[in-house]
Amino acid sequence: MKEKLLLVDDEIGILRVLGISLSDRGYSVLTARNGEEALRVFKEERPAIVLTDIKMPGMDGIRLLRLIKGEDPDVEVIMITGHGDIELAIQSLKLEASDFITKPVNEEALEIALKRAREKISYKNKLREYTENLERLVEEKTFKLVEAERMAAVGQTVAALTHAIKNITSGLTGGMFVLEKGVELDNRQYLSQGLDMVKGNVDRIKEMAMDLLNYSKEREPDYALGDPNKPAREVFDLMQSYAEKNGIVLNLELDPALPEAWFDLQGIHRALLNLVTNALDACMDLRRTTKSGIVTIRSLKPEGRALEYQVEDNGCGMDEETRSRIFQGFFSTKGSRGTGLGLMITKKIIDEHGGDIEVTSVAGKGTTVCIRLSERDCHGPSITEYVSKS
Repeated sequence: MKEKLLLVDDEIGILRVLGISLSDRGYSVLTARNGEEALRVFKEERPAIVLTDIKMPGMDGIRLLRLIKGEDPDVEVIMITGHGDIELAIQSLKLEASDFITKPVNEEALEIALKRAREKISYKNKLREYTENLERLVEEKTFKLVEAERMAAVGQTVAALTHAIKNITSGLTGGMFVLEKGVELDNRQYLSQGLDMVKGNVDRIKEMAMDLLNYSKEREPDYALGDPNKPAREVFDLMQSYAEKNGIVLNLELDPALPEAWFDLQGIHRALLNLVTNALDACMDLRRTTKSGIVTIRSLKPEGRALEYQVEDNGCGMDEETRSRIFQGFFSTKGSRGTGLGLMITKKIIDEHGGDIEVTSVAGKGTTVCIRLSERDCHGPSITEYVSKS
């Protein structure tokens, strides 16, 4: 297929002579005698090259150049100018004309200008093709990388779950062994111990299943306007007897001046419960020493924030490496007793609120976990959402 070229000049003689010359060079020549007609033909035919006179009645070549480049920046426009129009020719180059030639048109100069135009078109096509291929390659590699990372994450999850399930089955096996011995020896103490072991591990299976379900759910916080001290107070009341049973002092320090805020009561309750449970576990080893375990739940309103909760303990603490991993998938510091799901869920809940968690810890001295929600995080639903929920 012949390459289309639009020739524009108000002189009919030039159109005929140049038209024949260009046809002989293998172009499919379109012609126009003024700028308005040229613009119409260009929009209909979309030639790759335009050869236009600069000075024409009505719309001149400079105006036509601007409009054509506005339609398609990749079109190559060659300007034809008289000897006295060099300034206009230079202006056209600044407007991204590919070249200019002077009247009377020299065949050799015309051929050089056309060759430059074709080379530019070729370069642009190659660059476009290269870019498209590169984008496709990047897309393919990105997909493969994401798929590989997804499979790696699945593998890590399966391995972690397998480890957690293995720990639970070991506990069940131990409990059944003690039960069997109790039956064999008719020993009620063995029977009671074995039953407690089995019940405890069944409860762990239930907890792990619920944690996995909660973690897998994609949900928006169920915002409601309420007392931000309420979830902290509820967690304190729930864990107080457990703390006393294990010789740990559980303190509650609430800011009574906290204003009502929009937050997910159930979500924040769950996050605080996970943190307090971990803090109490961190203090368990202190029972072997003269040091008393202390866990404190706080609420406060720091400057520039809507709300902050703190859970502080004076337990075993963590080194920097451990602290950096606590929110990673299925990482636990509790050995066979933990799955790591609690802190994963806690972080997910706070991320859903748009808040952040900060952990400071010193090995052997204790840990403080801060949950911070900004004014933006506690904005609640719009009036339309609130009415629809109501």
